[in-house]
Amino acid sequence: MTADNPLSGRLDDDDYPAYSMGRAAEMLGTTPGFLRAIGEARLISPLRSEGGHRRYSRYQLRIAARARELVDKGTPIEAACRIVILEDQLEEARRINAEYRRAASDEPGPSSYSHSHSHSNVHSGSGSGRRSG
Repeated sequence: MTADNPLSGRLDDDDYPAYSMGRAAEMLGTTPGFLRAIGEARLISPLRSEGGHRRYSRYQLRIAARARELVDKGTPIEAACRIVILEDQLEEARRINAEYRRAASDEPGPSSYSHSHSHSNVHSGSGSGRRSG
């Protein structure tokens, strides 16, 4: 395989839907029914192949694995999905906050700081959007 092979980029892409439902369930040690249930709860939205089969990315498998951990500890699946969504949103908010802090530390000193900075463009979405694939 050469560096110009288009497949090489996909192998490193966390969002590339590389896994079939059966393979994803096997990797997670769960059933296809569990994957369907967390899809119905809108935790993850797998892409569909041309034949209509669900395809999962590595990112989605990590999200599903976290939900499975919670379910295995006795958390109802709907609650587990909500917890994972909130954890994902918190992680995204922390990442954005860190970016703002880095940008602020690169700004000139306090004497040239304007008090009219607006926070209207602060991200208020529901996470990274990666679940909705």
